[in-house]
Amino acid sequence: MAQTIAPAPAPVPPAPPAAVVPAPAAPAIAPLSVAPPPPPPQLNRLSPLGTTPDWLKLQSFHQTMTRAEFEAAVNDIYSDASPLPPPWKLESDGVVVQTGDPAKPEARIAFTNKAQPPLPGTRTWRKASELPPLKGRPILSDVHFAIDPGHIGGAYAPMEERYLSFAPGEAIQEGQLTLITAQVLAERLKALGAYVSLVRESLEPVTPLRPQDLVVPARQLLTEAGFPQPQETYNGLTGDAKIITVQWQSEKLFYRVSEIHARAKKVNATIKPDVVLCLHYNAEAWGDATSPQFSPANHLHVLVNGCYAPVELQQQDVRFEMLHRLFSRIHEEELPLAEAVAGGMSSATGLPAYIYTMPNARRAGASPYVYARNLLANRLYQCPVVYLEPYVMNHEETYRRLLNGHFLGRTLIAGRLQSSAIEDYVRGIVNGVVAYYQKHRPQ
Repeated sequence: MAQTIAPAPAPVPPAPPAAVVPAPAAPAIAPLSVAPPPPPPQLNRLSPLGTTPDWLKLQSFHQTMTRAEFEAAVNDIYSDASPLPPPWKLESDGVVVQTGDPAKPEARIAFTNKAQPPLPGTRTWRKASELPPLKGRPILSDVHFAIDPGHIGGAYAPMEERYLSFAPGEAIQEGQLTLITAQVLAERLKALGAYVSLVRESLEPVTPLRPQDLVVPARQLLTEAGFPQPQETYNGLTGDAKIITVQWQSEKLFYRVSEIHARAKKVNATIKPDVVLCLHYNAEAWGDATSPQFSPANHLHVLVNGCYAPVELQQQDVRFEMLHRLFSRIHEEELPLAEAVAGGMSSATGLPAYIYTMPNARRAGASPYVYARNLLANRLYQCPVVYLEPYVMNHEETYRRLLNGHFLGRTLIAGRLQSSAIEDYVRGIVNGVVAYYQKHRPQ
């Protein structure tokens, strides 16, 4: 990532000298238009591997949202309730945003007195209420779901730290589990009339880049973070994986950043779904990968996009993406859909709600299972995203169930008959999605 440096402020011409002879009073003259000063340097920054946004795209949202709607969205979903001021100024008739672009430091989006739908072409997804009437067809007819199996799996699982084994000859990988879950889920949704696309279809990354392609931005990130001469490499198969090195940082940029950017490009430009279902499995700290520990905790939560910290909003691409989602009214569909899916998942899995204790997430809506959190995937995907985090993989019973993969019915696991965790996961999503579309789409 190239370092962006704000230019020096343009010199201001000196004031003209005072007149020697008092002049008669002149009629009032409007002051000269003076360009606003350049934005503070910190507002020029981009997130890792981020690109400079096109702020003109927000003009299509002029006079489509009231000030009350904007404030409610910020207060209820998008802010983290920090007392620090955001990088925009709220006026009676619009919001003025600091862009971070020295050539055009501010962007203004005007409010309206009465809410208006976004202009055609500003989004590709459809609300449930905008779908054609069913006329006797299956309940999910016309709905286009993209299923995003979290992580990568396969040979990349140890690098991702999503590989878990408690005995020789056995292991589970989150990337493999999410792909199996996505494949089963896709068939269930298709049977109900839906059109389904998988964002990842194998145990291979979507991004064409690899860690070795990201060494330069990795080294620059570490230098900017205070590591002027970071260690270059480590043995990634040992406990040394926690050492902050250029190799560690380049791998992290590969599977956490470049991979999600590639998936977002595929979702936004090619798939163009109505909804993205991001599938994950959760975990508690398990210690050294060579000697992991079981956790007594087992829980479920569902995420929507929101809870932006002030330090995140200093990054101009993050600021733009948040405002684009807000003015697109994605939250109006995303939150109630997530609540419906959380209800289905709760019934199917029997898991208790996870409780966040860190400020990077906040409760959203009425469900105890649903939180708002700013993640790369649910921010970059330009449509409603339901991000699922059920089960704790290193919970002993869950680990044993996941080792058995997907199956129907019940089988003997840890001394008692149990269902497949993957099957319960899929059933919970399907039940929640069906309940939502039964309630909100034209019948």
